[in-house]
Amino acid sequence: MRDIAVFSGSAHPELAEEICANLGVPLLPVEIDRFANDCLQVQLQANCRERDVFLIQPLVKPVQEHLVELLLMLDAARGASAGRITVVMPHYSYARSDKKDAPRISIGGRLVADLMVTAGANRVLTMTLHSPQVHGFFSVPVDHLHALRELARYFRQYDLSETTVVSPDLGNAKEAAHFARLLGTKVAAGAKQRFADDRVEITSVIGEIAGRDIIVLDDEIARGSTVLELLDRLREMGARSIRVACTHGLFADGALKRIGGQEDVLEIVCTNTVPVPVEERTEKLRILSIAPALAEAMRRIHNGESVSSLFEPN
Repeated sequence: MRDIAVFSGSAHPELAEEICANLGVPLLPVEIDRFANDCLQVQLQANCRERDVFLIQPLVKPVQEHLVELLLMLDAARGASAGRITVVMPHYSYARSDKKDAPRISIGGRLVADLMVTAGANRVLTMTLHSPQVHGFFSVPVDHLHALRELARYFRQYDLSETTVVSPDLGNAKEAAHFARLLGTKVAAGAKQRFADDRVEITSVIGEIAGRDIIVLDDEIARGSTVLELLDRLREMGARSIRVACTHGLFADGALKRIGGQEDVLEIVCTNTVPVPVEERTEKLRILSIAPALAEAMRRIHNGESVSSLFEPN
């Protein structure tokens, strides 16, 4: 592939390497230094002039550190006369800050989008935003992929004749319905109320649960409080088996072990949009790669081809 330059920050170099292997291009080196006063400096160590530059950096813990790295990479690429700069951001953590649900708080999703555009982003490629409206926070084109096809491809290995896909809340019900259509199953959704970041209540689940095999689908799992609350309701309603699936497996504060420790949870399936440390993984965890999908989207962006066909059912 000609006139393309791919760089990665320090957030998820393994994913960047896999994307480049699928593209058939090298992952170009980046030097990240820290001054004595704790400020970062980033140098892109390959020619960018008039090239199609892709910067791969999910915003994962430590989020602020990786965000500043990304902003400095953007500024460096713009200063090096890049022809076009595309941010490849598999996980946009600030997408959860998408509205003013309390007085005098910032809408971080919009602010960080503005920062990236100001720093030099001409385009953004991301996956499974927490809320669809976050797409509109960017003043540059956004290609918003999802991992439903990869997840559906995995779950088709099972007998799905008595399966229900369950969304933990009504906000994710549309994605769950799409996923259920891909699998040819029924769909259900929980009625959730959030009281704090780690305290939720699901009062009921709307849909057919009793005696059925359940696939819980969420966009991301952080502390896992929503999933654990939902599991209690599913047990009360007589679910036969339970599997948990998400795109972004953040698994903060021991969430993976807490969910995996539930005897009736057969497996937990996520993608590699964010890194899951080896020492935190359990035998129930399955990690699917979205590198081929991101690489294909990057190839199409570079060649001026349609990206929307990646959403067609398969």
